[in-house]
Amino acid sequence: MKRDELTVTNPYSGEMVCRVPLMDEGEVNPMVQQARAAFREWRAAPPAERGALCRKAMEFFGERRDAIALDITQQMGKPLRQAIGEVNRMLERAEYLIDIAEKTLADEWLPELAGFKRYIRHEPMGVVLDIAAWNYPLLIAVNVIVPAVLAGNAVLVKHSRRTPLCGTAFEDAYRAAGAPDGLVQAVTADHEVVEKLIRHPGVDYVSFTGSVRGGRELTYSVAGRFIPIGLELGGKDPAYVCADAPFDFAVENCVDGAFYNAGQSCCAIERIYVDQNIYDDFVEAYVRKTSEYALGDPCERTTTLGPLAQDSARQFLGRQVEEAVSSGGRCLISAADFEMPARGFFFAPTVVADAPQTCSLMQEESFGPAIGIRAVSDDDEAISLMNDSRYGLTASIWTSDLGRAIRIGEQIDTGTFYMNRCDYLDPALPWCGVKDTGRGCSLSHYGFLPLTRLKSMHLREVPG
Repeated sequence: MKRDELTVTNPYSGEMVCRVPLMDEGEVNPMVQQARAAFREWRAAPPAERGALCRKAMEFFGERRDAIALDITQQMGKPLRQAIGEVNRMLERAEYLIDIAEKTLADEWLPELAGFKRYIRHEPMGVVLDIAAWNYPLLIAVNVIVPAVLAGNAVLVKHSRRTPLCGTAFEDAYRAAGAPDGLVQAVTADHEVVEKLIRHPGVDYVSFTGSVRGGRELTYSVAGRFIPIGLELGGKDPAYVCADAPFDFAVENCVDGAFYNAGQSCCAIERIYVDQNIYDDFVEAYVRKTSEYALGDPCERTTTLGPLAQDSARQFLGRQVEEAVSSGGRCLISAADFEMPARGFFFAPTVVADAPQTCSLMQEESFGPAIGIRAVSDDDEAISLMNDSRYGLTASIWTSDLGRAIRIGEQIDTGTFYMNRCDYLDPALPWCGVKDTGRGCSLSHYGFLPLTRLKSMHLREVPG
């Protein structure tokens, strides 16, 4: 069967970034078998050796920081400064996971019982398939790859068709670090080949970051196999700005939380509810801060908002804004207020005040630089509207009252609740969601658990 190629073009310039061969169906079984052979060798490695390997792999990224960041920018349009920041944050996150791995994965001994030895082991799953997304191509992938390897697994990295070079970078990093052949392998394949990978009996766990539709398809694909899956399917994350919020701080961070990475973040702020007593002042300040964005070549230091990764997203965002305005919203800033680049998949930061709760802009994930804002009369209304969503990844409150934040946070259906923060993953806390956001978790010591099997060791000593 002839091998086809995947061609990636720069969303700013339109120029070709790379051509990568696509796997064919005949390569699936050899790849999985190589991964299983690597797993059988690697599972016996002591914790210190696993940690050392992962540190050396991360050194590969550190030594090539600028080149890898440029690859990200050219593949999906993220401003280069932000791409360099992503490399740095990935290294910090990986270091934390390496530091906690040995203690997290250690045998758990039960209290002494005369005549018995009892303990619980965390054994590796085997071969982990990580299907990663393009918007944070290093940070999303590292959440699975590093803890999976630390736990003794082999990993197949199926990166997005938009960012295949990032998957290749992980394979190269572990090979350069001295990993067993096949321990971490990059997969570049079409839907049909990936489906065969998912269904292959040698694959023991699948992690997927992407759309709700993709999550449903994956769930159907593993039906009958009885293997666990992890799903992170995005969000429509709300922010609630209270009257006692640190005003300027809240404005600045809610703008950044909505428009950083051109809003292409599953945990970006996507809808804002503001106490009616400060609503007009907040909206005015929010629009003024939004107007400071500079759109342009993502490789230029002056650019603060790059192009969208995909042209089709512009049409979707345009329809969301049009619907919000036609149903009563007020568009206060949009493309007419910016110097728009002559090329690239750009969508200007767009703010719609008085956005109706029922419109798509307030209900369906935008995944781009468009935000709806509306006033609320009190905490109870804010809680009701924040929970009025089929998603539940993150939510934030902006207030000076810690007790209020705790009281409200405990009533919000979400995986992570922030006070005076947003759009940030703390590696010490589990990253998880509810409702259509998905199931399972990554990061923290809990993130290791889906990548391992529990084994109960129940040993009885017979008296001599």
